Amino acid sequence: MKKTKYLGIIPARGGSKGVPRKNIRMIAGKPLIAWTIEAAKKSKLLDRFVVSTEDKEIAEFARSCDAEVIDRPPELATDTASGISVIQHALAVINAKVVVILQPNAPIKDEGLIDECIKRFEEKGAESLATGFICMYEEYGTYFENRQKRKGFFYDDGNVLILTAKLVRQGKLIGEKAERMVISREQNVEIDDPFDFWLAEQVLLKRIKERE
Repeated sequence: MKKTKYLGIIPARGGSKGVPRKNIRMIAGKPLIAWTIEAAKKSKLLDRFVVSTEDKEIAEFARSCDAEVIDRPPELATDTASGISVIQHALAVINAKVVVILQPNAPIKDEGLIDECIKRFEEKGAESLATGFICMYEEYGTYFENRQKRKGFFYDDGNVLILTAKLVRQGKLIGEKAERMVISREQNVEIDDPFDFWLAEQVLLKRIKERE
């Protein structure tokens, strides 16, 4: 069987303490996970993409969107299960050279973002690539210069993460050849609590209105 080159993986467990049933909660007119599924379906460079879940309702919805579903073992859907173990499980089911991890809690993606990330990954010969932004935050009491003089650091926003299968099998989320891709602040929104959910919905609604 031919090995998949770029495999998109959408991890979507049923449990969520910050926002209960987050992945299928309605946001800007559709379940949260729908935004990421739609982005994956529009990609021209993903050879295949799957939704990894242990939850029957999420699985049913994903299949209704014509998404392929991997049944995740319950022990990999707990609060203590590591993210890398979920990706390793998906790779054990589907052999691929590279995985493109698309978190549903980062629903705001520009048209073509996934393919732009894959192209950058290829062009740079990277082992890993993460989207994010330059964060200027510092702990109170640790900074003494004004904001303009701070260098900041790259913060991984979880929107798109690309890893070679070799790295995943080694249990690593970043390689020696790591590429960082700064994307617009709107796309940096990660949903971890009710305020994040509200903020993401405002951005999505704004984008819908701009397209009308």
